[in-house]
Amino acid sequence: MTKRVRRLLALSALGTTVLAGCGIRSTEVPTDFGPAPSRVHCSLSEPSVSTQAARGLPVQVFLLCGSQLVAVERTVRVPDGTADSERRVLVAQGLLDELDATPSPDEKEAGYTSDVRGAMSVSGPGPDDPEEALRLSTPPSDLTSYALAQIVCTFSDSTAAEGDGSVVLGGPEGTSLRRYECTDEVRTRPGSNEPPSTEITEP
Repeated sequence: MTKRVRRLLALSALGTTVLAGCGIRSTEVPTDFGPAPSRVHCSLSEPSVSTQAARGLPVQVFLLCGSQLVAVERTVRVPDGTADSERRVLVAQGLLDELDATPSPDEKEAGYTSDVRGAMSVSGPGPDDPEEALRLSTPPSDLTSYALAQIVCTFSDSTAAEGDGSVVLGGPEGTSLRRYECTDEVRTRPGSNEPPSTEITEP
């Protein structure tokens, strides 16, 4: 055995000793730690603005994720030349439809759900209602706190809302109207905090 070979063997033995001292076991067998997480909880990739514009008017709806309200991107279709009053109702109906729709596979994987159920419809103000009123086919008082929070926060962040972000909602014609607000507390704990509201009194 040559002097050079003896030196290489000594270095190899020293390297093995150092690895063992560090708590690292040398192995030739690949170690499988399982697949990496496929998606961060409540995290979605951003759709492109051009793709959204091609599908319709870009909007946001609030879905439930991790017991909080989280905004996700959607689109609604509004025909060109629609009058403002009709436009508000069409946007509101489109938003309701999106809240009622089943989340996409990616959204399900990330933990998104919706408590809005029942294919609700929305109409504009009745004869004696304020012009900003929206009437749901299901009275707001019959909705779960989660569903009401989703609807109020979604509407308040859209053209269906008043300029101050509040939303005037009621059930079918003849029922009372209330002005609702979407607050930080509602967004973070929709199950414990219903949207604050005040009753609309007749003039």
